[in-house]
Amino acid sequence: MTYHFDPTILREYDIRGIIGQTLGPDDARAIGRSFASLLREAGGSKVAVGYDGRVSSPTLEHALIEGLTASGCDVVRIGMGPTPMLYYAEASAEDVHGGIQITGSHNPPNYNGFKMVFQGRPFFGEDIQRLGRVAADGGWRDGTGTVEERAILNEYVERLLSGLGGIEPAALEGLRVGWDAGNGAAGPALEALAARLPGEHHLLYTDVDGDFPNHHPDPTVEANLADLRALVAEKNLDFGIAFDGDGDRIGAIDGEGRVIWGDQLLMIYAEDLLARLPSATVIADVKASRALFDHVAQHGGTPVMWKTGHSLIKSKMKETGAPLAGEMSGHVFFADDYYGYDDALYAGVRLLAASARLGRSVTELRGAMPAMVNTPEMRFQVDETRKFAAIDEVKARLADSPADVDGTDGVRVTTADGWWLLRASNTQDVLVARAESESEEGLERLMAQIDEQLALSGLERGAQAGH
Repeated sequence: MTYHFDPTILREYDIRGIIGQTLGPDDARAIGRSFASLLREAGGSKVAVGYDGRVSSPTLEHALIEGLTASGCDVVRIGMGPTPMLYYAEASAEDVHGGIQITGSHNPPNYNGFKMVFQGRPFFGEDIQRLGRVAADGGWRDGTGTVEERAILNEYVERLLSGLGGIEPAALEGLRVGWDAGNGAAGPALEALAARLPGEHHLLYTDVDGDFPNHHPDPTVEANLADLRALVAEKNLDFGIAFDGDGDRIGAIDGEGRVIWGDQLLMIYAEDLLARLPSATVIADVKASRALFDHVAQHGGTPVMWKTGHSLIKSKMKETGAPLAGEMSGHVFFADDYYGYDDALYAGVRLLAASARLGRSVTELRGAMPAMVNTPEMRFQVDETRKFAAIDEVKARLADSPADVDGTDGVRVTTADGWWLLRASNTQDVLVARAESESEEGLERLMAQIDEQLALSGLERGAQAGH
């Protein structure tokens, strides 16, 4: 039997589509069959399965498990929870060899998808294409797998608490923190975690609701932090933490309501970590501020700029042995005392711990950061066939430029004014641009360079594309 997926759902980092249009139970069943066949070929036999709070997730879970067991894999059902709880189930249990989380992450409610881990490593890129080929070729193994249920929420929360790293509870008793789960899958775990954390904790939207009635669960969009900002102001809290729909990305604001962006959070985590692990490698994606890379170096660490994408960052961490990495998008990865995957709940605990160990409030830490002038991430539509070619053209034109040109992921150009970035998205037909300077005038000159390069390739920034 052969099966053909809609080609738009087999993406770089995961599988994701629109329910009833490009994704449904038949796809979930076929994903299960292909994944199980690949895992058995690699010597594995047991898969953990979790799902997020979307309305379509239970149906997809049922079909996925049918596919996994029909190709001979045993299944451990962990139920509804955040994606990092699924990662934990896979990483912490010796008898589990792979994991699949059914989640639409921060996409609109009518989307859903699958994030996968395979024998302790991210399953992405060519792995996902191979999964599609196995289905198309009908290369499925047959078998009869078993299904068991494991309630791991309490064990997972216990593990999250270890992120306090031996800090005495008394040192955190005066802390007052706001948390916003955004009606996403992290809600129940957050309630259990906050009940056991020292200090005073105020929670928003922990009821799981796949229609996201209060605001969209994407903490990298500042408008989605409005309710958390209001809570912090109203109750005079020390800071606030927000999660995305499946709990693997963190957002934060300080006590004055200022956003602490992904690279700024990484500055705090790095300073804390480098006090204990001098000269450690810290990885950040190409969209991160120069201030972060300078900060890591100033504190004795080795900063590494790498490609955007949580699977790519995780792979680079394994290669370099880096104990810490992060992305502008709010994915933060700890491998010093944790497993190296992106877990926003754990990152929240580590923010409490970092502030306590550094002896400064989160607001003080945010206030001490250099005041850079930068653009948000600008995304604009470009034909799929042109996006990578355009970047190659820019690289070729800048080959003899006196500026510092980094081609790690797209083109990042550093000049006396600061830096600008142009890269092709791996998941959408868009180009991504960003620029940063120490002055408005410098930023304008950097933006003019981006526009000049786009024009030379017959493109323009034009209307911005959504996420």
